[in-house]
Amino acid sequence: MATKIKQITDLAGTDGLLFSSWMTLHGLDSKQQHSYVKSGWLEHISRGVYKIAGNHPTLFTAVSCYNTQLDKQCIIGAQTALELRGLSHNVPMGTPLTFLFTNNTQRLPQWFVSYPWDRAIRYHTTSFLGSGLLGVDTIVIDGRQLLVSSPERAMLEWINQSDSTKSLMDVYYVFEMLTTLRPTLMQELLEKCTSTKVTRLFMYMADKSGHPWNRVLKPERIFFGKGRRMISPTGKYIRKYNITIPSELAEYE
Repeated sequence: MATKIKQITDLAGTDGLLFSSWMTLHGLDSKQQHSYVKSGWLEHISRGVYKIAGNHPTLFTAVSCYNTQLDKQCIIGAQTALELRGLSHNVPMGTPLTFLFTNNTQRLPQWFVSYPWDRAIRYHTTSFLGSGLLGVDTIVIDGRQLLVSSPERAMLEWINQSDSTKSLMDVYYVFEMLTTLRPTLMQELLEKCTSTKVTRLFMYMADKSGHPWNRVLKPERIFFGKGRRMISPTGKYIRKYNITIPSELAEYE
């Protein structure tokens, strides 16, 4: 491999993405990059984005490169974060689904979302937990650093994007397993949360599960909003949290 491109891959690895701006910063300008494409060392993925010819970056590797080379904060969250931590009640069938989150100012480019990675993407831009990284951990997977939601944050992300009886039941099945959530972090996240759907449903599930950490939470410091929320168009009304939830969830024991 030619000297300059080897220096680049020594820094970034041969299995990931190579962003043009990052390569320029490390001594490989756009003219040289084009030359490496013509000579067969590099292949285009999108404008200003390359990979080593013949290699096939995984989605997790791509997310890591996107974050580290461009100083971004794309988070693996919700169900995927829980699965990576061994907190899942079933084995996904078919192509694995990955939940990715960014805030509204760091949207993933369309080419990234639509590229045929080894895992499917469900991408959300949201700020209901603020714009920071509260409750996000750095985890190494396949030798790459990734930003992954903690179980505390992942549950709130999952509740936020759940919109059916089945998905809420799936949330609660995992909720029952979460006996070791950290109440201090959970309290901080709930106080930052601006979604009344999320705070009400989370606290309802916390009461229902009876986990010891729930007794430490301080609901009086959490924003629940006003007015009735119809989580389900039909079901059971929960007076304490002023929500109507699916009967299946209310009657589950």
